[in-house]
Amino acid sequence: MEQFRGADGFDDFAAARWSALLHVGRLLTGGDRQRAEDLVQEALVKLWFAWPKVAEQAPEAYVRTVLVRLAARSARRRWWGERPVDQLPDRADPGDVSSAVAERSRLEAALAQLSPKQRAAVVLRYCEDLPEAQVAQALGCPVGTARSHASRGVARLRQILSDTVRPVG
Repeated sequence: MEQFRGADGFDDFAAARWSALLHVGRLLTGGDRQRAEDLVQEALVKLWFAWPKVAEQAPEAYVRTVLVRLAARSARRRWWGERPVDQLPDRADPGDVSSAVAERSRLEAALAQLSPKQRAAVVLRYCEDLPEAQVAQALGCPVGTARSHASRGVARLRQILSDTVRPVG
């Protein structure tokens, strides 16, 4: 992490990794972009306070671990300051939605149905392509437990996605 040393290193790190961290945050929150942005911002605040200690070691691993823990804590909360409604006001015209966007939305909805630990394990292992040891470290559990969370999460995703397959025609 040579390029992120020094006083400006945090700003450079945050700017360089914002998009990737937001992507992980969206997957951890089941596709909720606003909650994902809040999680990433909160994780970066925590990283800023720890920056002198972690800048030359592993800021990526540190902020990812914080992000997973914040997402798990957020999922346990019952109230996020919002109330769900049956119909959204002033909906924008979706126009022509590509199949890739539809599939991504379907996957995000399925991820939202997993437990926070399973969702985090699946996102870190298969979307972020982290080794099992790093997934376990981020989750704060043994490797076998992280492997189990990922395996059960993938099995549940397969079940959810196969239940939502729409017949063609």
